[in-house]
Amino acid sequence: MRSIKMKMVSDRLTTNVIGRVVPTMVNGNEAIPFKGVGKHRPSGKRFSPPISSCADFPSDGNKLLPSLKESLLQAGLKDGMVISTHHHFRNGDIIAVQIFDIAAELGIKNLVWFPSASFECHSPLIKYLEDGTIHHIEGSMNGQLGRFTSQGKMKGVGVLRSHGGRYQAIQDGEIVIDIAVIAAPTADSFGNANGVNGSTACGSLGFALGDSQYANKVIVVTDNLVPFPCLPWQIQGNYVDFVVQVDKIGIPEKIVSGTTEITKSPDRLFLAELTAKFCEQVGIIRDGFSFQAGAGGTSLSIGIYFAEMLKAKGMKARFARGGSNKYLVNMLNEELVEYILDGQTFDLDGVKSMRENPRHVSTSPFTSYNYHGKGNFASLLDVVILGATEVDINFNANVVTHSDGVLLHGIGGWQNCLFAKCTILPIPLFRDRIPVIRDEVTTICGPGELIDVIVTERGIAINPLRTDLIELVKDSGLPIKTIHELKHEAEKICGTPAQVIFEDEIVAVVKWVDGTIIDSIRKVKF
Repeated sequence: MRSIKMKMVSDRLTTNVIGRVVPTMVNGNEAIPFKGVGKHRPSGKRFSPPISSCADFPSDGNKLLPSLKESLLQAGLKDGMVISTHHHFRNGDIIAVQIFDIAAELGIKNLVWFPSASFECHSPLIKYLEDGTIHHIEGSMNGQLGRFTSQGKMKGVGVLRSHGGRYQAIQDGEIVIDIAVIAAPTADSFGNANGVNGSTACGSLGFALGDSQYANKVIVVTDNLVPFPCLPWQIQGNYVDFVVQVDKIGIPEKIVSGTTEITKSPDRLFLAELTAKFCEQVGIIRDGFSFQAGAGGTSLSIGIYFAEMLKAKGMKARFARGGSNKYLVNMLNEELVEYILDGQTFDLDGVKSMRENPRHVSTSPFTSYNYHGKGNFASLLDVVILGATEVDINFNANVVTHSDGVLLHGIGGWQNCLFAKCTILPIPLFRDRIPVIRDEVTTICGPGELIDVIVTERGIAINPLRTDLIELVKDSGLPIKTIHELKHEAEKICGTPAQVIFEDEIVAVVKWVDGTIIDSIRKVKF
């Protein structure tokens, strides 16, 4: 990552196995084109940070420094470094912007920001992308940051990864974090930290685990310093170089966002209900089954219907994967699910539950999603229900760009979840009179072979590869249609959508779970 070069345009391109033109160099580093699901096998050993010595740290364990600025200076902040942050506060994060305020004040340039996700609260960073303090972002580019990227204004090429892909990239040394800054709602002066206690409790700190393990320097910032030992220690102080106490690290009420709330739309609730009925029909809902509902109001609403079905049948699920919200917590409390394995909490009910209920377990991208490990939790799930901005007639799906080509979302754990035993995308047939089912999606984030079912308000399309599911819904009375029929219905109502006009310049790439490049995102011609 030390080689910071200006944006590559079109001189080193190739076509990957699913027909997408992608670069073979990104920000000065060699890149591997997507080879197919399970086809790329890593080699070599995992990355390791420099070996430390206790002789260089206080024998009383007190690593406190007076300010975030002082800690960044002692961590050696300089031009071209990779700075990581985590997103457990979601839109309530107030530390990331402070880091780059300090960097700009010091005249530091060409930093790489490596967040686990970004939100609108990070839009003030646009001024640092414009003045060269930040060279590019590797993570997600949501909202205004995404629009800025789609306009071709970022100096480098943005790199989008899934949550599991981010852990894989850190572990494999694909990206080397120079300084990790971990905002922790509670910590001790040794650096042990958690997210479940304190006035700004946000739940899990699992997305910062890899950063703590592999970064060259680790700074814990807290607004609730407690005497040693801080328990539980989701982050272990043995990985931490410096601890800083500040007045406030985040706004926990803002972890709730539009994508983490249950939908109130009758149309979307109908989609959720139809999805649950499909799951019941094909036998997914049974005693001991497991499920995950991704971010998005429709997906999260599925839990309401699952709970009703389990109650009626006198059954319980073995585990559910979070993001957790109050509905999932209610299922746990009502003994409808035995365990929540949670990577991030989507509301304060989830935070309280993780703190108080030992069956609500904090997890990390390593345990849940890392594709370069000895298995992960995602493939153990019986069903996942996810969102998408577009789907095409080959069941390929897009979650990062809209049909106007603009980059507006991150990937989250979406790609990683596709390895569940059944993947269902409940989506409206059209949004703002633009059909969601296309001949070809604008950006491929997930290959169609991993997407089993599309549920719309006008019918359910099953991937022809899933002959077992097709057989199970025969004579069920469910509105089963082909994906071509659904596309035709949408276009009959809305017309055929106009093609988006792109320029040649590649502004971002989408990595697959194994670190290969599955697609490119080009500058939109506005």
